[in-house]
Amino acid sequence: MPTVLVVDDEPKIARLARDYLEHAGFTVLLASDGTSAVQAASTRQPDLVVLDLGLPGIDGLEVMRRIRVIGSTPIVVLTARDTELDKLLGLELGADDYVTKPFSPRELVARVRAVLRRAERAASPSDRLAVGDLVLDVPRLRVTRAGHPIELTATEFAILATMARDPGRVFTRSQLLDAVHGVAFEAYERAIDAHVKNIRRKLEPEPARPRYLLTVYGVGYRIAEPDVDVAGADGGSSA
Repeated sequence: MPTVLVVDDEPKIARLARDYLEHAGFTVLLASDGTSAVQAASTRQPDLVVLDLGLPGIDGLEVMRRIRVIGSTPIVVLTARDTELDKLLGLELGADDYVTKPFSPRELVARVRAVLRRAERAASPSDRLAVGDLVLDVPRLRVTRAGHPIELTATEFAILATMARDPGRVFTRSQLLDAVHGVAFEAYERAIDAHVKNIRRKLEPEPARPRYLLTVYGVGYRIAEPDVDVAGADGGSSA
């Protein structure tokens, strides 16, 4: 039974989310501030975190940063901040999905399930992908570059694995959204740009001069073919 950590300083919202998630079969932990959220994420190791951004003390964005230092636990952001800038910032910090208040509890449950399924699918195939010195251990969601481990979230791993299965193929943003089954962003393709920026920051020796995850301007992205591409030949620095 998956465990979900719900972090919200509004008791009514926290209880509402807890009741619907428990009814759907999840074990639910509650935290009402940033400090206790980080502690619970570290010690209880939930399968997913539902995180409000407007928290007292340590705000949600800083909580997300600290959780990402701990590991790659999927995060669904639950917040009243609905501007594009806030969404992109949340995604770049590693959010897997984004639900704005006021929200439907049933929708929240559906999105939690979708993100967990996405993480499961990313980990389910028994295979190993290698593109040059980039190696993806799919069952373990592990990535190494020239033997050095790279920590990616489940969504970032799914995007990278999709392209690594077919090096050189150009994927549109819409195709990448479909590949990771992101229910939150069917009409929000810039979410892919934010994830790509995050992957490059972690993966590329020089993110401004990518060697692995290349931009095809006006179309989308592709993984470089080691025997074909000159390192960073497309100069695709911006998502």
